[in-house]
Amino acid sequence: MEYSLITLEQSKSPISEAFRTLRTNVQFTSVDSQTKKIMVTSAGPREGKSSTVANLAVSIAQTGKTVLVMDADLRNPTQHKLFRLPNFEGLSVALVQDQDYWSYIRETSVSGLMVMTGGPIPPNPAELVGSNRMKRLIEELSEHFDILLIDTPPVVAVTDACILAQEVDGAILVVASGEVNKDYAQRAKEQLDKVGAKILGVVLNKADLKTSEYYYYYYYHGSDNSKGSKKRRKRQKA
Repeated sequence: MEYSLITLEQSKSPISEAFRTLRTNVQFTSVDSQTKKIMVTSAGPREGKSSTVANLAVSIAQTGKTVLVMDADLRNPTQHKLFRLPNFEGLSVALVQDQDYWSYIRETSVSGLMVMTGGPIPPNPAELVGSNRMKRLIEELSEHFDILLIDTPPVVAVTDACILAQEVDGAILVVASGEVNKDYAQRAKEQLDKVGAKILGVVLNKADLKTSEYYYYYYYHGSDNSKGSKKRRKRQKA
């Protein structure tokens, strides 16, 4: 599989524009409350959550904010491939070694954007992400960056994402258009709701932009999580 950062390589493409729209929508969620720690998950595998994390991070950093991407998908770490970084050390090592967290953070070619890769795949990923050390790590690193974006495993398959959802300010759910069963996606949302996650929005990924028109849906929760509202924007192909 070929990995790329389209927000860097094709900054004027419709997809890059969609990430800038997503960036703006995320910023709107922090009007009434601080939203610094954001996790991104999906219902199932191969829906594009990791590339969504990376491209959103680039888009945010391009506004002058400092961003840290943390690869907490310890079962299938991917961020090192997207940013072309070594992965012999990373989060999995930081959680078991008594060393300074900063020694596991890598710079990228994007100004203001740094990455903590996943590291070697451990035998006990759920235990690591649910540890007190992980909680302290998230809190301490969020104090040094404007935005902390956490890449987590799919929410339906394993418990890792639901564990981390309780430690962040909000969650973004990525859904692959035409690939994920509606009931399966609904189940993912329900599992996040059960642990009290604040769902910032749902990203519809892999949509066909070759059609004559397309819709972008964004669902967000306001200060009252029992209510939400939908925005819809229709674009005509030029």
